[in-house]
Amino acid sequence: MWAVYLQGALLGAAMILPLGPQNAFVMNQGVRRQYHLMVALLCALSDMVLISAGIFGGSMLLSQSSLMLGLVTWGGVAFLLWFGWGAMKTAFSKNITLASTEVMKQSRWRIVATLLAVTWLNLHVYLDTFVVLGSLGSQFSDEARGWFALGTITASFVWFFSLALFSAWLAPWLNTPRVQRVINAVVGVVMWGIALQLARQGWQ
Repeated sequence: MWAVYLQGALLGAAMILPLGPQNAFVMNQGVRRQYHLMVALLCALSDMVLISAGIFGGSMLLSQSSLMLGLVTWGGVAFLLWFGWGAMKTAFSKNITLASTEVMKQSRWRIVATLLAVTWLNLHVYLDTFVVLGSLGSQFSDEARGWFALGTITASFVWFFSLALFSAWLAPWLNTPRVQRVINAVVGVVMWGIALQLARQGWQ
C-alpha cells in the first residue's frame, strides 16, 4: 500500500505546484505574515474535503450536473476577474505602501472569506480533485483508494505549510514596494489567465 500512497503523494504534488489562486493567496499572506498558518491550514483542509469527495464518488455528481458545473465555472470567472483587478490595481498604485497597509488591516473573517472564494470558486480545483483524482482513484480497491487519497492529502498539507512558512521567512526581502509590485502584477496576470481559460471552457 505504500506504493499507492507514494503514487498519490507524487500526483498531488505535481498538481498543486503550478501557480494558481490558492498558491498566490497563501504566498501573499505569508509575505505579510498575517494569519498565514491559518490560511495554509484552511487551504489544506479544503483540499482534503475536495480530494476525499472526488476520489470517493463526487466526480459523478459534477460530471452529471451541467447546472452545478456552470455555476462553478462562471462564479469562478467573475471572482478571478475581480481578484486579478485588485492585484493589478495594487501593482500600479502610486503609493504601494499605503495599499499594503490597507490590506494589512483586513479582518480575519475577510481573509477567510476571500480564501474560501479563491478555493471553492476555482473550477480547476474541481477538475483536479473530482475529474483527475476521482477517475484515477476509482481504479483502486476500497482499501487502496484510501491510501491514494491519504497520499494526495499529505502532499497538500506539506505544500501549503511550506509555502506559507517559506514566504514568511523571505518576507524582509519580498515585502518591499518594488517586489510587491512585481508579485501583484504576476498574481493579476495569472488570475486573468485562469479566468480566460474558465470562460473558454464555459462557452464550450
